[in-house]
Amino acid sequence: MTIKKLQALNNNTAVETVAEAAPASLDAGKAPRIVEAAAPALEEKPARKRGGRSLLLGATALVLIAAGAYYGHDYWTVGRFHISTDDAYVKADNSTIAPKVSGYLAEVLVMDNETVKAGQPLARIDDRDFKAALDQAKADVAAAEAIVNAKQASLDIQQSTIAAARATLDVDRANETFAEQNNKRYSNLATSGYAPVQTAQQAASQIAAAQAAIVRDSASLDAAIKQVDLLNAELAQAKAALARSQAVQHQAELNLSYATITAPVDGTVGNRTLRVGQYVQAGTQLMSVVPTTSAYVIANYKETQLTDVRAGQPVDIEVDMFPGRTYHGHVDSLAPASGQEFALLPPDNATGNFTKVVQRIPVRIVLDGDAAANGDLRPGMSVQPSIDTKNDRS
Repeated sequence: MTIKKLQALNNNTAVETVAEAAPASLDAGKAPRIVEAAAPALEEKPARKRGGRSLLLGATALVLIAAGAYYGHDYWTVGRFHISTDDAYVKADNSTIAPKVSGYLAEVLVMDNETVKAGQPLARIDDRDFKAALDQAKADVAAAEAIVNAKQASLDIQQSTIAAARATLDVDRANETFAEQNNKRYSNLATSGYAPVQTAQQAASQIAAAQAAIVRDSASLDAAIKQVDLLNAELAQAKAALARSQAVQHQAELNLSYATITAPVDGTVGNRTLRVGQYVQAGTQLMSVVPTTSAYVIANYKETQLTDVRAGQPVDIEVDMFPGRTYHGHVDSLAPASGQEFALLPPDNATGNFTKVVQRIPVRIVLDGDAAANGDLRPGMSVQPSIDTKNDRS
């Protein structure tokens, strides 16, 4: 009953409103008919709104269910097997360029960010001092070689002296034999009276002279033989001096070659700090050569993420510098220890209060195909690798 009264009240209000708004020229009997026709239309609008809202809610629910099913299926079949992190960076084995000798820079042959090849000259140090040192070393080698040759000649002469001494000794022994034979012969003749006693005595004295000559020449032979040992020692000493001079010459040649600083690997020049006329010390860093074509990725994964990570697993790599582009690689190896083990001051958890912190293990990722060869990835870039562990999960 109350509802009907409210409806009647609403209808009367609508009639009055329309009647007041109608022009005065209209008949009084026509206005109620207009109101009676408009009143049902006002009642139909809330019902239509409720129907449209229900349809929209239903469609939204269906879309949410479909999206949830899609992403749920994707996670269950693919997503849960992909291990990703944003704590990853491109790395390369940079070569630090430092001179091996000290001196003043005469030439700088490369500019910043210039691409170089292995063996290409990068800079030259003034080499006049090194050339002078090499000339001196060559002269020392020549002098040492002359001494060696002289010692070798002396040794050869000594061998001839020994041969002559032996021949002289053979003559002395022959003279001794002849003197003994003469002594025997003249002694018999003197005894029988056919030769004077003086002749027999002379023959006997010749034996003594021959024996003395043998002793003398034997001593000379021994001395000549011992002289060979001395000459051999002097020859060895001369050869050692020659070897030392040759080593000094070789070092001088190396120092001269070190005056030209070359690139050890293919790469790009960076961090160049040298200038012409600058005095550089051996071992001072002058620049770096970055091998951009052999870059790799170091990803610091949480230890809880590495349960199923193995070497050889495929990796998709997204690079912050190239949005929308995906590079491919594979897991090369896992570090033997967490990052804090190699820190300058590793934490000592045996003292004080302990707060457990999830550790991170560096994972080395090698790029596949031409991903590294084209040189797009530069050391230090931030990347987001995602390791596919599906085939290695039990």
